[in-house]
Amino acid sequence: MQRSGGGGKPPGRPGGPYGLVTAYERAMTGGGTQAGEEVRPEIEDSWARLRRLGLDPDRAREAHRVHPGRLEELRRATGLEPVLPVLRSTLFPPGAATPVVLAVSDPKARILWMDGERQLKREVDAIGFEQGALWSEDQVGTNGIGLAARTARPSVVHSAEHYLRSHHTWTCVGVPVRDPRTGRPAGVVNLSGPAAGDHPYLRQLALTAARLAETELRAAHLEALHRLRTVAVPLLARFGGPALVVDGAGWTAAAVGLPGPPRLALPPGDWGSGGLQWVPTLGECAVEPLADGWLIRPSGVRSAELAEQSEAAVLELDLRRPDRPELRVRGSAGAWSHTPSPRHTELLLLLALHRDGLSAARLAEALFAEPARTVTVRAELSRLRRHLGALLEARPYRLAAAAEVTVLGPDEPDDLLPGSAAPAVRVLRADLARGLLRLPGRAAAAQPSASSAANSASLGSSSMIWSSGTAV
Repeated sequence: MQRSGGGGKPPGRPGGPYGLVTAYERAMTGGGTQAGEEVRPEIEDSWARLRRLGLDPDRAREAHRVHPGRLEELRRATGLEPVLPVLRSTLFPPGAATPVVLAVSDPKARILWMDGERQLKREVDAIGFEQGALWSEDQVGTNGIGLAARTARPSVVHSAEHYLRSHHTWTCVGVPVRDPRTGRPAGVVNLSGPAAGDHPYLRQLALTAARLAETELRAAHLEALHRLRTVAVPLLARFGGPALVVDGAGWTAAAVGLPGPPRLALPPGDWGSGGLQWVPTLGECAVEPLADGWLIRPSGVRSAELAEQSEAAVLELDLRRPDRPELRVRGSAGAWSHTPSPRHTELLLLLALHRDGLSAARLAEALFAEPARTVTVRAELSRLRRHLGALLEARPYRLAAAAEVTVLGPDEPDDLLPGSAAPAVRVLRADLARGLLRLPGRAAAAQPSASSAANSASLGSSSMIWSSGTAV
């Protein structure tokens, strides 16, 4: 949060306080934005969601705070405590007055640590911004930590962009910190401070702090891989055939007799005590636990057999957790899971809805509203094929027809890929909320789901995002 200072006339630009306050007041009374009122899509979507949830903009819900004992457990679970010293020493060097408050939350927006100027901390305490407090959107309305935690994207919420009126004198900048081992959010770094206006430096400072935290986590991961490698290398030297050792997240520590992939997709749970397992890209392997990872020895299944196994696959795209999409694949020989990137998740969702396939131009229009951005789309699909192999086909791009595809959506349609600003996804959320579509799969009866009509050239009212003359 960055407090809006008094004195002087606020900027008169449409997106500034005057235009923003007008847009806010209209939105809180059920009206929409008008020409000249620049409300960012993520803020407008958040306001609409919270109104549907019945959150009162004039009254915060009763504060939810974590018990001190539970707070310590949550701190250990994030793995972020080791990065705090470097954040503090960078943001608050001795003798320097840095007018900000640092807050670090877990992925569910529970504030675990705070630091900064004493006076500023007292001021944010007055609105319940303190250690142990739950700062999610559902609890305290649109805010930087809550929005970053829900969308897994950097978020700036300035002045009247906050849903609660009591927060309008502040601006908060929240940036997710991703665990380099899994790619999933480990928490959110938030910066707060007084200012006479909307200073872009605060966003850059928060981004730098989050990247610094990720650098520290990555260094710790590399050190752990090195420790595993010291155990693995002497062991691998005794094998006559190909073998590799990976850590608990699938990252390769050492390999012999084959080009070790940077990371293997592991099964949704784990391999238990090992035994014969089917591993993507390697085929059937003998798997044994080793230190903090796994020893894997391929048995040499032919590529034709791997392709045949892919044809019988069941793909499950799990989007129930907004901050943690997961792709699970099951076949006759085994199962594996993968956490796709935000862009790959968008592509998988669109391809799951359009089983007949989409051209690169149509995907570019759906993702960027720019059909000409086909080079970007093709590059992303090429990266995605490294994980899916024969399950991703081309001309047009589509998921293999023989594969069974299920999409598990969240209970609240607004939580479907909340970090996505793709035109197709925004329209899809609205159509799901109105009951016009259902997501595909066997769980259709228990959730909003995309009907078989999704195989056609449009997604109900989502057809507005497609050019009618664009060929599939």
